[in-house]
Amino acid sequence: MKRLLKLMLVTALVLLAFGVWKRAEIIRLMGVLDLFSDEKIVANFSGMDQIFLHQQLSGEETDVSPLPQALPATLPPEVTDWVTARSVTSLVVLKDGAVVFEEYYQGTAADDLRINWSISKSYLSALFGVVLADGDIESIEDPVVKYVPELANSAYADARIVDVLQMQSGITFNEDYLDFFSDINRMGRVLALGRSMDAFAASQDENFAAPGEKWQYVSIDTHVIGMVIRGATGRTIHDLMREKILQPMGFEADPYFLTDGYGTAFVLGGLNTTTRDNARFGQMFANGGAWNGQQVVPADWVAASTRASANTAPGAIGYGYQWWMPDGSEPGQFLGRGIYGQYLYVDQVNDVVIATHGADRLFREPGVQRQNEEIFRLIAESLN
Repeated sequence: MKRLLKLMLVTALVLLAFGVWKRAEIIRLMGVLDLFSDEKIVANFSGMDQIFLHQQLSGEETDVSPLPQALPATLPPEVTDWVTARSVTSLVVLKDGAVVFEEYYQGTAADDLRINWSISKSYLSALFGVVLADGDIESIEDPVVKYVPELANSAYADARIVDVLQMQSGITFNEDYLDFFSDINRMGRVLALGRSMDAFAASQDENFAAPGEKWQYVSIDTHVIGMVIRGATGRTIHDLMREKILQPMGFEADPYFLTDGYGTAFVLGGLNTTTRDNARFGQMFANGGAWNGQQVVPADWVAASTRASANTAPGAIGYGYQWWMPDGSEPGQFLGRGIYGQYLYVDQVNDVVIATHGADRLFREPGVQRQNEEIFRLIAESLN
């Protein structure tokens, strides 16, 4: 009995020591498991820095760029019901570069730094266009391994940069957010536990198609774009994003990226910004990459990245370089979107930008995506 009690005591002490040693990892993992719960999702999405490792994109002080205010617009009555049904937490609408509507819901506020999820991909695409123009990357036709040799033995061995920009790497990757054991959720746990996202990408070793042959949305392709940028420049995404995009634009609040345990930015979904600053970013794209008299992103990259160039199914939503083109849209109408209702809709035809954050736990239900696109189009056309 004494031996048994001693063994139990030693076991308890070992478990306690392990728990103390791994406390931060355990807390982050528990945060992931509870991230999308009905009771916590709104607060979690405004407080991701309380759950995950992160790094602020702060630096040299810059003046906040003006975001003019125009006479408030009355939006179509359908918008009110949509806000409730889709659990919208913020909505900012610009017309001709000026704010005509701004509202926050469910206890959120204008200065909340909200998780963008996959709108982050569109920010990274913009940064890629700048790095390409700077000459650090020769061509989007270059093989990925030219800049990221550690992927030579992975499923990305034969992929070109354009293939990952268009989500046509051909890598086998399960993107089902509702499947606990899917690849996308395994990647989330890698992030939460502070492990290496680069190592996770390098461990992918299966393809379902040759690169460039078929389109399939896989978020890990975006991480590889980040690896290419870092490999080509020898700099972090944090520093480059701050210098090339954020400082020239004069954001109101310093965004932050979620990171893995090695300080690597979670570029495929970890950028946290205010809704107003997302509207600024969208307006810069509406202006062909220009902001306050400065060409932030090359105009030819804006045009190329927001054109439906990927091999998506006929009649389905189009895809460019990390931007979406809704079915039935005209050239110059495109959007960034993230899970649970994050959107940045840009309409160059009507000079309207719509930035919205949300906590829509039903975002995957049939027809929801189409309904959102129709609401954005309705708002844009109602302002003419």
